[in-house]
Amino acid sequence: MTYATRQACLRIFSTRTPIALIAVLAAAAFSSATLAQTYPTKPVTLVVPNPPGGFVDASARILSDSLAKITSQPVVVDNRGGGSGNVAYQFVARATPDGYTLLNSYSAYHVGNPNLTPKLPWAQKDFVPVALITVATNVIAVHPSIPAKDLREFIAYLKANPGKVSYASQGNGSLSHIGTEMFKAQTQTSMVHIPYRGSGPALQDVLSGQVQVFITTPPSVMGQVQVGKLKGLAVAGKSRHPGLPSVPTTAEAGLKGFELEAWVGIFAPAGTPPDIVSRLSGQIKAALELPETKTRADAAGIELRYLSPAALDELVKKDTDFWAKTIKTAGIKAE
Repeated sequence: MTYATRQACLRIFSTRTPIALIAVLAAAAFSSATLAQTYPTKPVTLVVPNPPGGFVDASARILSDSLAKITSQPVVVDNRGGGSGNVAYQFVARATPDGYTLLNSYSAYHVGNPNLTPKLPWAQKDFVPVALITVATNVIAVHPSIPAKDLREFIAYLKANPGKVSYASQGNGSLSHIGTEMFKAQTQTSMVHIPYRGSGPALQDVLSGQVQVFITTPPSVMGQVQVGKLKGLAVAGKSRHPGLPSVPTTAEAGLKGFELEAWVGIFAPAGTPPDIVSRLSGQIKAALELPETKTRADAAGIELRYLSPAALDELVKKDTDFWAKTIKTAGIKAE
């Protein structure tokens, strides 16, 4: 091949390569957009890191029914409790990133576990945020055997009986665990931690009196407080809970500065196409806006609160920093 011929070939290749590359990229973009426009075309699985019962599971079931109406596809709730949420998180992190396997993520697991356990089988970067769906302030609930009619008397009782009262949590690293340790630190009291695998098992022992205290979200204890099987001493939020109007806030009860709010957000495996994430987020927003969704949430004591993928990402960053400081200050260790 002569020099002139070789140069001519190079000129043809160099002029055609960008066109070919652009064509490939355009085809890929078109394919992704087309998939997003038809998504979903089959059932979606919503993986819950807790057993049935409680705030996290209730949030998933409220969303699943409404989202199924919006998408015209079944939304299956898959409870995978265990390992302080790590079983479910690892499962979703390894799932195919196509939008059909999603994580119903609990705030304390999502931002707490990375601060408690150095070597997790997953990392926050393994997931992409889709939408925040619910929040819930925590209720300080105690068994009727505790001789205290309000929060002040309860704190006084704990100080008079250090280490003689036990408290339940949904597991090591859960918000009920970290939150109760914060409560102990702020009130300078002592209680024994009894971890469970979710709210359901914990509630059973609290109702029986085997464990006396449960600081948790309203769905877990609201019904029991309403019928007098448990005593609600305070709501750890800025305002009273509509399902527990007679229960004061912690500030009203004399414990200013103690607030606990849990959240549940939907996350997809890293690598899920942005177009599908965007479409799914919009579908979730529409599902949360259905009147029947609010009716069910109100009955369960859950507040619906939508955040976009970008806003949820910012919330994760903020809460991760907050819990890192809280866990260090309280000296909380993974057991």
